[in-house]
Order: sequence, then C-alpha cells, then structure tokens
Amino acid sequence: MDLELLCKNACSTKVFLGKLSTGKKNSVLLSVADALCKNAETIIAANAIDLENGKKNNMSEGLLDRLMLNEARIEDIAVGLKKVADLPDPIGEVLEMTRRPNGMTIGKKRVPMGVIGIIYEARPNVTSDAFGLCFKTGNAVILKGGSDAINSNKAIVQVIRQALVENDIPADALQLIESTDRETTTKFMRMNQYVDLLIPRGSAGLIKATVENATIPVIETGTGNCHIYVDKSADLDMALKILVNAKTQRIGVCNACESLVIHKDIINEFLPKAVEALKPFNVDIRGDESAVAVCSDINKATDEDFYKEYLDYIISVKTVETIDEAILHINEHNTKHSETIVTNDYNSSNKFLDEVDAACVYVNASTRFTDGFEFGFGAEIGISTQKLHARGPMGLKELTTSKYIIYGNGQIRE
Repeated sequence: MDLELLCKNACSTKVFLGKLSTGKKNSVLLSVADALCKNAETIIAANAIDLENGKKNNMSEGLLDRLMLNEARIEDIAVGLKKVADLPDPIGEVLEMTRRPNGMTIGKKRVPMGVIGIIYEARPNVTSDAFGLCFKTGNAVILKGGSDAINSNKAIVQVIRQALVENDIPADALQLIESTDRETTTKFMRMNQYVDLLIPRGSAGLIKATVENATIPVIETGTGNCHIYVDKSADLDMALKILVNAKTQRIGVCNACESLVIHKDIINEFLPKAVEALKPFNVDIRGDESAVAVCSDINKATDEDFYKEYLDYIISVKTVETIDEAILHINEHNTKHSETIVTNDYNSSNKFLDEVDAACVYVNASTRFTDGFEFGFGAEIGISTQKLHARGPMGLKELTTSKYIIYGNGQIRE
C-alpha cells in the first residue's frame, strides 16, 4: 500500500465534494444506507471473523460488545445515515456579515475542513458514522481502524465505495488504510500535506500516541471516567435507576458510569440499595473506607481505581461530606467527559453545572445520553474532551471551519 498516494487521492476529491449540493449529498447518504442494509449478510460474515479472532485473543466482554455487528445494529447504522441526511447542511451558512466604514462588507461562512483522518479501534460502526458526517459536510475521509475490526471495516468500506461510484461520486472520497501495523499509523499521523484534521477514537494510549506523534492538527476524543454524584437531597429511587442504566446498559462505551460519589448523609441508606441493584449484573464494587464500613461485602478501592475507565462490570465508590468535596474529587479524577448529579436541590444542581469541568454535565439524568444520536446530530464523529474548536459530541458543525468573505468596490489601503 502506498500511503502517500492514498492520502493524495483523497485530497484530490475535496474540491469536488465541497461543491456538491445538499440534495445530492442527501440522496447519496440514503443510497449508502440502503446498500448497507442490503449487504448486511456480507458485513455480518466479515464481522464474525473479527469476533472469533477477538475471542481467541481474550478480548474483554466490553470490547467484544463494541465490535459486534448484527442486523439490528446495521439497521441502526443505516438509520444514523438517514438522520444525517435529514439534518440541515451547515456548508455555506453565513455566520455574520458587517459593513465597514470604507464601504467593504466582511462576512464569515462555514466551509468544509477538506480531508479528515480518523484513527479508531474496535468500533466498526464508526466506519459508517465517520463517512456520513464527513460526506454531509463536504469532507473526504481517510479511516485507520484497528486490527481487531479490519474485516468488518473492509466489508463496510467496500459497500460504501461501490454506492459512491453508482452515484457518480469518486470512490476516493472514502479511504481505508488496510495496513494495521504501528509504523503505518505513525506515518499517517504525519501526512499534514494532505490531511487537514486528525481525530483519534479509542483508548487513552491511542489518543496519547496521536497527540505526541501527529503533525496534523488533532481533536482529542477522550476516555470516559464518568461519575454519578448522589447528593444528600437526591430522590434515591431515581438515583438507583440512573446508576443501573449508566453502569450496566453497555459497559464498553465511553459514556458509561465508572465511579459513584455519595454524600455521607445518605450513604447508609443508599449504598446497600445500590449494591443490591447492581448484584444481578455481578458488578465488582470498590469503595473507600466509609463505603466498606457500610457494606462489608464490597472491595477496598485503591487510589488508582478512582482514575480508571474500566469498560467492565466494575465501579468505584467515593464518600464525600459536602458537594464541594464531590466537585473537587470529580475534577481531580475525571477525564472531562460526562458527569451527573442526582439532587432535588436547585442550588446544588446549579453549583454542579457551573463548577464541574467536563464536556457534558447532567442534572438527574444518565451519562449514557452523551451521544451524537441522542443529542440530535444523527451520528457523531467522537466526544471531544478538549476545549479548542469542539467540545462534547461532535456532529456536522464541528467538522467545518470558516472563512472570511469580503466584498469591495475598488477599496485600497492607505
């Protein structure tokens, strides 16, 4: 594989893609969605090879869940593309327009990034989501998936590229780097001559390696050490429902709850109920000294536990005396992803919203809602945990940039 040629070919399509009408982009997205459903059997067969390899390599249950595709999940992927087609097209949107004293009119409008590179691990649904969002925003996309999902990714990309050709779109608008070695990945990170933006999705190690090695501008999509803080005024039944949902609905996702923080005034009542509610899922609960004193059948947490994104049926428990201590603990240990407070106190909810440093901060709701589809974006390219350009679920607008457009009638600078 000639990596530079692959990147160059993707770059050659960006002017064409940037000029596509909204109607054309939408019709192509609908065509791709139909093609994925029609070819579900082929994609599932390829995915079965990846799943078998994952089991042989002792992949965790959470990662196997991320990797697995079935007819329902492929249908969900197709629905995501259809949702993207339904969304307003941000390209060409005029953000502002002002008239200067010298008669010039200066405006700003949204334009495509150009070529977007995405490095990700065992999440084959990202392959389609990334294509859909990038295509709707007039961007070419180069995908570098992990070895764990290579067969699934190849099957999905083959279906999409064929659908592009059938709709008179250059197939090179979507590229998949099929090599899975680290040397190729590192080389890709330095293709800034052709790639305008790089987005890593995956483990903390992948994101760290991308940030440290890339010469292409990077948007960090961080890991998710997400907390639920149960305040002293909380509705405990509500807190239990939120906890069980956030911890157990899907364990291998970045918006799952990994840490439970409980106010000391209600720990004696709430923690035994929480332990009982999590028992059917065999959750390994690791608590501080106060938590262990309340429930002796939970395990003692280490300092490291409070920093961990488990992606497993494991949760840490921290006891706090005040909401200030809860916020301090969360801000010290979190990954700036998603945090929730369960409370009936208006002042506590506002304090939590104002002072917790995270991309998404909730009051009385599960962290599992941090998702492009749930936020109305159709799909997402990732959850940005940084503060420049984009933060939180990244949809269409986050894949655009802007440029100034200036109208004059002969002005020259004195």
